[in-house]
Amino acid sequence: MSRVAYVNGTYQPLSEAVIHVEDRGFQFADGVYEVWSVFDGKLADFEGHMTRLVRSLTELRIAIPMTRGSLTQVLRETVRRNRVRDGIVYLQVTRGTARRDHPFPAEGTPPSVIVTSKSVSFAKAQAQAAKGVAVITQPDIRWGRCDIKTVGLLPNVLAKQAARDRGAYEAWMVDEMGLVTEGSSTNAWIVDKNGKLRTRDTQANILKGCTRTTLMALIAEHGLEVDERPFSVDDAKEAKEAFFTAAGAFVMPAISIDGVKIGDGKPGPIATRLRTEYLEKAKRDAV
Repeated sequence: MSRVAYVNGTYQPLSEAVIHVEDRGFQFADGVYEVWSVFDGKLADFEGHMTRLVRSLTELRIAIPMTRGSLTQVLRETVRRNRVRDGIVYLQVTRGTARRDHPFPAEGTPPSVIVTSKSVSFAKAQAQAAKGVAVITQPDIRWGRCDIKTVGLLPNVLAKQAARDRGAYEAWMVDEMGLVTEGSSTNAWIVDKNGKLRTRDTQANILKGCTRTTLMALIAEHGLEVDERPFSVDDAKEAKEAFFTAAGAFVMPAISIDGVKIGDGKPGPIATRLRTEYLEKAKRDAV
């Protein structure tokens, strides 16, 4: 069966789905996106992604393209038409199509809305998590509003490719002070050498990950503490455990950073437990 995309009001075969050459998403990366994991045809962390979408659009002064109910229906229908049971659904909203000019187009220009969905092998991801994955570090050269989930992802793409070139799964961004900000598409965590669970606070212009938010709630339910403050690359390399969170990776243990083994070089008990509990909650609460 061929895949189907939703583009500005119509469902089209993916091979025929197009946007205008002067769409501002293409011309200026003037848009935002969200990605939901799909479990058994249902959307995980639904509220968190919707809330972040509205915030991102508001921060960029892009009109909210349709009602919440209508958008929810489009997301679910795209999942259904692609017969996705386990996978992802991707939404992109841009400022729309207008004559190419840097200032915003005339008020009333309709935003562009694109939705796609595809199946993903969660069994493969689970096998990776059972073994753990490698991480490298890269200088953080992104713009100063990384808290907005914009489609301007070129620095992230370059960092992710650097990881692939070195046989790693993910790249962690490092600021000018040698502190880890976040991953190229993930939030970074460690269990430091003193056994403290740590991740950078989201006031530091990093993305407030929806998986991160759900995990924070789970951690609180179990009476664990999280130290929301920066950690250095050296802190990470000396940690007992390291892992990262994202909609596609869930909770993924990292067993090496820049070739340095973390802990005993295997997924640690805290990351392993949190992954299991996150997946249980995400599947239970998916809508």
